[in-house]
Amino acid sequence: MTPQLIEEAARALITAAHNRTYIAPLRDTYEQLTVDDAYAIQRINVDRRVAEGRRIVGCKIGCTSVAVQKQLGVDSPDFGMLFDDMGYGDGEPIPSSLLTQPKIEAEVAFVMGRDLRMPNPGQVDVLNAIDYALPALEIVGSRIANWNIRITDTIADNASASAYVLGASPRKLSEFDVHLCGMVMERRGEPVSVGAGAACLGNPINAVVWLARTMATLGTPLRAGDLVLSGALGPMVSVAPGDIVDARINGLGSVRAVFEADFPQEPREARQ
Repeated sequence: MTPQLIEEAARALITAAHNRTYIAPLRDTYEQLTVDDAYAIQRINVDRRVAEGRRIVGCKIGCTSVAVQKQLGVDSPDFGMLFDDMGYGDGEPIPSSLLTQPKIEAEVAFVMGRDLRMPNPGQVDVLNAIDYALPALEIVGSRIANWNIRITDTIADNASASAYVLGASPRKLSEFDVHLCGMVMERRGEPVSVGAGAACLGNPINAVVWLARTMATLGTPLRAGDLVLSGALGPMVSVAPGDIVDARINGLGSVRAVFEADFPQEPREARQ
């Protein structure tokens, strides 16, 4: 794609986000759209948000399950940027203004204690760099109408990032089994998603290694204090006005997302 078309696509996404409207899939509007083009679109809007006064606090990793990769036609994860105003505390009401076609998934969040500036960081580098882990709920959303996305659509749309909730029980990696930790997510007390650490690229640490290597290659390495949402431990589900979603991750603790009841409800049949 030409720089002009990349800018046009970025403007369409940011306008949809500001107006809470939806656009057609970018892959249909721009048939020549590549993964590199999609990341270029993402970077334009990340820079716009920073210029508006928002602060980058870390990264989210998407497409970490085999099922999602098959759905989107890829064989590797993707990433998006996390901003300060996306974050909510355990049980803190989440307003409607940042949410678009919201869905939710439970994850392990990691907070980095050291920079990962070396080229091609490995497993040991990442394990040594992580300060602690937290239970997390990521709320994803799409500016693409009806979630009709493929990999280039979601990458351009900042990996469908919208908001996240962090639990308040930090744990060192030695205090729980990152690979086998079981997860149960409930919506209004009803179990709606189950999984385990192994569902996230075989182990959430593998996802962080992929991200660390990718960011090092791009010249923007992970740094001390960065938050990393490592990817879903089980299927994501839709949420509606007034929903309360709780997730429990074995050995790591629990986290709750509380949704205010004033954003448009998705059709009942769309909920999974």
